[in-house]
Amino acid sequence: MALPPDQLTEPAVRAFVLALNAGDRQAFAASLAPGATMSDDGSDRDLAAWTEREIFGSGGHMDVETQTPDGLALVADFRNDTWGAMRTAWRFTVDGGKVTRFETGQA
Repeated sequence: MALPPDQLTEPAVRAFVLALNAGDRQAFAASLAPGATMSDDGSDRDLAAWTEREIFGSGGHMDVETQTPDGLALVADFRNDTWGAMRTAWRFTVDGGKVTRFETGQA
């Protein structure tokens, strides 16, 4: 059973997931710190190109299954029109209320 995004305990992660699921590029960008970075399956990626391809250009959506007590790591069913659905792990680094880095990959 999915955990409603508005119940995620870390505000920056909550904003990230809500914006991702809404397909809201502006809110998503606002959840990130300037110069934020990311990796996918252990390889650093260009954040803007990756998010356009994997999230906004392909109907990306995250159904969160679990979060760690600190709210900085999630396991979620992530789906998009390119890859379908997959169980994924997400780890976030937050500073000043913004996501400075996220790492994702298959769980």
